[in-house]
Amino acid sequence: MSLDKDWDSIRPERGFRAADAGMGILRITLLFGSAAVALALIAAPLLDSQTRSARDGFAGVDTMSTGTIGHRDTYTLRRSVLQPLPSSVCVIRSDGSRSGEC
Repeated sequence: MSLDKDWDSIRPERGFRAADAGMGILRITLLFGSAAVALALIAAPLLDSQTRSARDGFAGVDTMSTGTIGHRDTYTLRRSVLQPLPSSVCVIRSDGSRSGEC
């Protein structure tokens, strides 16, 4: 029996512990997570500069569209529950003329 105790003192029992596996998974997760963050910090400016150079190919061209609406006379649209149909509309122009179902 003393031989068994001597062997255990030289080479202790190496059993699988769940706590060791949990720490290993945590370390791997932290390693890959920090690698992903570092890659994102490096890749984002590089990709932005590439798209910016592609946008500079349109130098001198305004890609924004604008438009105007000509000035016309003003008018008022009126609807009333007293009109014969609910879809009846009365248009009153700025000069006082009326059209539609007034």
